[in-house]
Amino acid sequence: MIISVTMNPSVDISYRLEEFRLNGVNRVENVLKTAGGKGLNVARVVHLLNSPVMATGILGGTIGDFIESQLQLDGISHDFLKTDQESRNCIAILHDGNQTEILEAGPTFSKQEEMQFLQHYSKLLEKGEVVTISGSLPRGLEASLYSQMILLAKQQQIPVILDCSEKILKQVLDFQEARPLAIKPNIDELNELLNLQVSADDINGLREAVSHSCFSGIDWVLVSLGAKGAFIKYLDDYYFARIPKVPVVNPVGSGDSVVAGLAVAILQKKTVENVIKTAMTTGVLNAMETQTGFVNSEKFDFVYSQIEIQKIM
Repeated sequence: MIISVTMNPSVDISYRLEEFRLNGVNRVENVLKTAGGKGLNVARVVHLLNSPVMATGILGGTIGDFIESQLQLDGISHDFLKTDQESRNCIAILHDGNQTEILEAGPTFSKQEEMQFLQHYSKLLEKGEVVTISGSLPRGLEASLYSQMILLAKQQQIPVILDCSEKILKQVLDFQEARPLAIKPNIDELNELLNLQVSADDINGLREAVSHSCFSGIDWVLVSLGAKGAFIKYLDDYYFARIPKVPVVNPVGSGDSVVAGLAVAILQKKTVENVIKTAMTTGVLNAMETQTGFVNSEKFDFVYSQIEIQKIM
């Protein structure tokens, strides 16, 4: 089973407007509310790929109840630590060809609640074979929590895929005692992390970047390059993955879908090239759909057959 962790889940609310009236009244006919957060996108895609998954994190209040109800409707197994504090809303206003976001900060947690979650997480690891940890941390929780989670999984010989911002990632990478199996920065995050200006076309620069000493002990470093695909380091080998041109409907959540495909392929113990192709396929499939963190599994084989993998010598 894949354990998908979302420490800062939300209800994602989408308002689509023909025109946004600043300082005026905006009436919305169609409102889309979904269980949001990067890890919940991962869990949804894993579920749509017919692989066993358990979503976890910390939830509270009526917003937390709504998130659980949505997961229940989708048939996604979940086991969250409950809190008295209200979980957050994240609002996206789609208008005039633009997107304006209003993101609530969410709850603030104490050291005691952090320890309670680690105990909760430890019990879930008894069922886990792969762990994904995605997204930001709520206030009060430090990056050391992710390091502790990786260490607990390592003690159970469970691989961890980590997908978080460069700021949190840097702090996790400084903790040498626990290394994730895989990380998935995009090229902007990679450049920010290493203070570089490598372009998606600079193969030698990408190769040098993913070989940085801060990534030592991490088997998979997968760098998302948007429409150009991905550059990947696996152990001592390097790969470039090219993706097909498809009609892009909504690219938001494609990175989370890549993580989901990566987790499923690792769970199924696929070959290196099949792991890469599976991860790329799920990222492309998400971009073809309106809903964030969603794939049409019926199109999987068609897209998979068009992914090109080049080993860099």
